[in-house]
Amino acid sequence: MKQKITKAVFPVAGLGTRFLPATKASPKEMLPVVDKPLIQYGVEEAVEAGIDTIIFVTGRSKNAIVDHFDKAYELENELMIRGKTETLRMIRQMMPPNVSFVFIRQAEALGLGHAVLCAKSVVGDEPFAVILADDLIENGDNGCMLQMVQQYEENQCSILGVEKVNPEETDKYGIVKTKEISSSVGAVELIIEKPAPDRAPSNLAVVGRYILTPAIFNKIEETGKGAGGEIQLTDAIAALMTDEQVLAYEFEGKRYDCGSKLGYLMATVEHGLMHEELKGDFLNYLKNLVLE
Repeated sequence: MKQKITKAVFPVAGLGTRFLPATKASPKEMLPVVDKPLIQYGVEEAVEAGIDTIIFVTGRSKNAIVDHFDKAYELENELMIRGKTETLRMIRQMMPPNVSFVFIRQAEALGLGHAVLCAKSVVGDEPFAVILADDLIENGDNGCMLQMVQQYEENQCSILGVEKVNPEETDKYGIVKTKEISSSVGAVELIIEKPAPDRAPSNLAVVGRYILTPAIFNKIEETGKGAGGEIQLTDAIAALMTDEQVLAYEFEGKRYDCGSKLGYLMATVEHGLMHEELKGDFLNYLKNLVLE
């Protein structure tokens, strides 16, 4: 019987040091892109893909994420009294009634592999998605995770979201070598975490979207510390490949690396230009700014 993807893990325990001092007391995942925090874009992408259980692996100082996806009785009551029905509807849509939110504390930041392992008791013996909120991927009504879920329904194996990157930047990503199956899908033959450009088998990088079979948990448990002294998910995936097929999928859409300041600024500007309420005035502002 074919299995469906109904659970998504969001590892959100990182410290966000590249955005200090902004992230000293507020999670990087709560940084707003126009009028929504990064984490909300990721959750909306998961819900669009049919996922109904959102699992946050959190750390210290991440209470703002918990609060953001909690019911705000006082706020909703105030909006109702003021007749702000559209705003009230928007707030309530953040937490669809058919979607459950689960929060798990990662006591110590030991790497992405360890963060995923923390969700084992909730995921159980099911395939599941992993979404890294740092990677904001825009593709209208056909989001990256929706595309990957459709690929999983067809192939029933682990799938990595990948895109081609500048060959000089391979040391920032897990890099895969693949055997082409179709124009957008390849069988992963090799995966290496952050190789130097002269050691990279390709420039096809794994970004923050995964669908994994539950067998990954045993592989993580058997994986020692790798690059950066952390338990790397990449190493566990490499071990998984000895037992199961793993596919790489070149998704449709534009990725913004919001883990970097430049990528975050690019996402903010371009999403401002997509915003129904702001795009006209914002475009005029940018044109005038360039002409000054």
